[in-house]
Amino acid sequence: MSKGHTIPLLHLARILLHRNTTVTIFTTPANKPFISDSLSATDASIVELPFPQNIDGVRAGVESTDKLPSMSLFPHFAAATKLMQPNFEQSLETLPNVTCIISDGFLGWTLESATKFGIPRLVYYGMSNYSNAVVMSAVIKNNLLSGSELDDEPFAVTDFPWIRLTRNDFDEPFNSREPEGPHIDFIIEQVNATSNSYGLVTNSFYELEALFVEYWNRESKPKSWCIGPLCLAEPLTTKTEPRSHKKPAWLQWLDQKLAQDSSVLYVAFGSQTEISCQQLREIEVGLEKSKVNFLWVTRTSESELDVRFQERVKGRGLVVRDWVDQRAILRHESVRGFLSHCGWNSVLESVCAKVPILAWPMMAEQHINARMVVEEIKVGLRVETSNGSVRGFVKSEGLGKMVRELMEGEMGKEVRKKVKEFGEAAKKAVEEGGSSWHTLNQLIDELYKQ
Repeated sequence: MSKGHTIPLLHLARILLHRNTTVTIFTTPANKPFISDSLSATDASIVELPFPQNIDGVRAGVESTDKLPSMSLFPHFAAATKLMQPNFEQSLETLPNVTCIISDGFLGWTLESATKFGIPRLVYYGMSNYSNAVVMSAVIKNNLLSGSELDDEPFAVTDFPWIRLTRNDFDEPFNSREPEGPHIDFIIEQVNATSNSYGLVTNSFYELEALFVEYWNRESKPKSWCIGPLCLAEPLTTKTEPRSHKKPAWLQWLDQKLAQDSSVLYVAFGSQTEISCQQLREIEVGLEKSKVNFLWVTRTSESELDVRFQERVKGRGLVVRDWVDQRAILRHESVRGFLSHCGWNSVLESVCAKVPILAWPMMAEQHINARMVVEEIKVGLRVETSNGSVRGFVKSEGLGKMVRELMEGEMGKEVRKKVKEFGEAAKKAVEEGGSSWHTLNQLIDELYKQ
């Protein structure tokens, strides 16, 4: 339960509603307002399940991962969702003719409920086929992380020998030579539940990562169904213009830059990234000295930033702490680059908007995504770290250099050309007759025959 997983599933809900399918969303009290707002003016039903209380380290009312004080609490948080199973099953009994259950991959317990009711379960993880295939080959199938290599020593992925990774490309617990403890136990439990499910709903399109789709469907289970990009399921909404019809300040600022024929770098690292104060200082100096226009959306408080920074970059840089419509920003004509943590949703939204990426991965599978972005599909560049490690500290000089290269340099021109090609392919994939359109039709047909 996090916005990064929820939003694509809400896009999928709209797609299914357009296919004359009845959709019911299960959520919790704190998450319901967001979902109700997202699906307003649709026929989707929403069922509210009480969220477990008294979770160690998690205060009452925290019902999504972006509200956790630290992601170290994730295993406790995710495990606690099992306590919702009885209420979930009671609600299922009231729903007639349920064709399938689509659940987040981290809610593995829903497989038990689906099996009990004889309903196929589809799984959604919010990850690419590339990252799934690489983890399958490097970690599960060939156990490449059990060796004595240094954390930054490159190794070839057995089934994809042109891909070279390091231990530091993997997050905990995968980067441990002998992983153990509640986190790995939880992951094993979810992997087993996933493998016994009907299918894997993947927010991607075949043309973006065909080799890795084929690998997964040949070497693993369940089958991956590429039905994305889900962010193209609906046109941009008018949520950027409240009832007063007054545009938010960030959109007005982008419009001004467009009128000045100025390019803008969009900067955002996601809602769950934790950045040290020292690293924040380097970001500020790097953006300031780069001399590029930038829109920086951050969850940091006013006190965490240099009070003089915003004054020094006034007119050229804008810092925003409010909710923004990222799709609207990326599709704005003034935005010509994206300094991103490489969460999969952000990667897809950037590709669909034909905006190249400056990759700065932080956590989860983002380092694997960054490898894909920079080395496989070549729609982005990568920040430079001070010691060459993928998890190294980024200094202002290196950041400024790569920002300028993305926005103005020859390498930036090359990745800009490539991202336009994939952006066109993404649009065609979801249109009638496209690969994702056909895949979804096939999936729906199979489910109705169950």
